[in-house]
Amino acid sequence: MQNEHLNSKKEKIPRTKISEQKPEERIKNFNEVELGYTEEEAVRESMRCLMCKKPKCIEGCPVNIDIKSFIAYIKNKEFEKALEKIREKNALPGVCGRVCPQEDQCEKTCILGIKDQPVAIGKLERFAADYEKNKNYVKNYKPNNSDEVNNFIKANKITNSNIESIRFNNIKVAVIGAGPAGLTCSGELAKMGYKVTLFEALHSPGGVLVYGIPEFRLPKKIVNDEVEYVKSLGVEIKLNTIIGKTFTIDELFSKGYKSVFIATGAGLPYFLGIKGENLNGVYSANEYLTRVNLMKAYLFPEWDTPIKKADIVSVIGGGNVALDSARTALRLGAKKVKLIYRRSEAEMPGRIEEIKHAKEEGVEMVYLTNPLEIIGENGWVKKIKCIRMQLGEPDESGRRRPLPITNSEHEIDTDIIVIAIGQGPNPVLTQTSPDIMLNKKGNIVTDAVGKTSKKGVFAGGDIVTGAATVILAMGAGKIVANAIDEYIKTGIW
Repeated sequence: MQNEHLNSKKEKIPRTKISEQKPEERIKNFNEVELGYTEEEAVRESMRCLMCKKPKCIEGCPVNIDIKSFIAYIKNKEFEKALEKIREKNALPGVCGRVCPQEDQCEKTCILGIKDQPVAIGKLERFAADYEKNKNYVKNYKPNNSDEVNNFIKANKITNSNIESIRFNNIKVAVIGAGPAGLTCSGELAKMGYKVTLFEALHSPGGVLVYGIPEFRLPKKIVNDEVEYVKSLGVEIKLNTIIGKTFTIDELFSKGYKSVFIATGAGLPYFLGIKGENLNGVYSANEYLTRVNLMKAYLFPEWDTPIKKADIVSVIGGGNVALDSARTALRLGAKKVKLIYRRSEAEMPGRIEEIKHAKEEGVEMVYLTNPLEIIGENGWVKKIKCIRMQLGEPDESGRRRPLPITNSEHEIDTDIIVIAIGQGPNPVLTQTSPDIMLNKKGNIVTDAVGKTSKKGVFAGGDIVTGAATVILAMGAGKIVANAIDEYIKTGIW
């Protein structure tokens, strides 16, 4: 009875709102929109947790973080221990606390959410990660052996059991792609003692975290800090290295790597296949966001990465990438930004809070509208010819199928178009490894633990599933790390 009384009191504590920049201010800068919890706010929110005997929230987490325990540490103001508990299962807490769709995962299964709003698990995870952001013990540290690790631990008074347990075995494993799946797998393998080399095609590690997600949603400093933590575990990262061009997978094996994990993501943009897509002023979201984020076009004139700025920008799509593109265009100075989506808001795959932020900032939502043709003048975009849609019966995605309305064609003025309708696997690597089986979409075919048709080669994340979430890619990285460990130890394929 006493526990029931305590739990009922917790249900009456309102969910702690997170402070944000005001919309009229944030569209003038690329600073983070959400400002994070203070210590007082984090403790208050942690007190809402019911501390269930069998927490369902853990089942909802793709990497199985011990959510109950880390929240208990925050409640007791043991913030560093909270982060250590998270890092037992998640090497990228600062990232996940910001961009993971907790509302569809851990928070969706929170028991408190049945009668009230669920515990703000993601915000608390972010708080724990940010609390440590001024500590520098993982900066620029690259251990070569277990003695170096032990000396480093003693000198910096580190209590993290994951670092403390590293004993290197000098067995080499190659990981291809420094995005969420590759970073996670590399960190897990390093903790097991493997000598991991992480190959990245771009000039900065992080994958979609650095080229795709804007600064105002995920500051690059946060990504850099998480990468440094992975490097501190002993992972070597080689940049500007395209596997399939610089080396093939067979050449990696010839260099002594005992296993290879492919985590190259989904970096090949899809297009509409309509007339006019080759006009100047038409961008894929991949190119648009990469120029702004990774190549820092938003810091003009300090960085002179070329990107066209315009008064009217139209973004095609309804997911997080489309929302990121639209909100980026506003910050680059667009006077009007339209997000054109062929279904209604109820069917949008973008996160609820990102839709909310976009509306607050002035993005005009143009629902039930589908582009038919891009119209240009002197080689540059001028208009989009569209048709209005209505919703029919649900399709294979479970969403109602959009159907065109006869004689509803119309034109929309625009200066730039950003196409954000999804992306698929880049074939550069797989073209040089024909013995790796692909499906019709070009994704790598694997079994439940990431084994491909090529002995010793594993794959996971978006290269297998198609474009999905950061946390699902990380979950795949953890599963594959364990599978690689078993394969190397047993030799069984």
